[in-house]
Amino acid sequence: MQHPAVVRKPAEGRRVGIVGDMYRFLATGEETGGTYAAFEALVPPGGGPPPHIHSREEESFLVLTGEMTFQLGEERFVAGPGTFLNMPVGSRHGFRNESDRPARMIITVAPAGLEKMFFEVGQTLPDDATAAPPPTEEDIRRLLEAAPRYGVEILPTAE
Repeated sequence: MQHPAVVRKPAEGRRVGIVGDMYRFLATGEETGGTYAAFEALVPPGGGPPPHIHSREEESFLVLTGEMTFQLGEERFVAGPGTFLNMPVGSRHGFRNESDRPARMIITVAPAGLEKMFFEVGQTLPDDATAAPPPTEEDIRRLLEAAPRYGVEILPTAE
């Protein structure tokens, strides 16, 4: 079934804060017939999720500004602007902003569906938000509780 085109201007798109990072949704599964979802991530210094595994979707990243330290399996590497990464279904991965400046990326998941977890556990932010509030213990607990329902296994960090 055909779905309508999606156009988001720079100030448009639902913003959600989740454990300290802010995501602006560019296209949701509802808008793409479930084929994919895309969102902009604004990750502050020290931000980013712990290592995790998706059992349902591929996840890709395009670093726009700043730099992110990615983990794929046991390998860690720093990715700067213009770097693209694709994480296959079932791969252990994570990312963390280990720099002293915010980083910005475009993240795509295919098929769509993971965005519903963000909507469930995240905090809706105003349209002019440029950052998310720091995570609380309750925010972390809600994410850890919800993740398995979305096929995501959050792994302990090796730090």
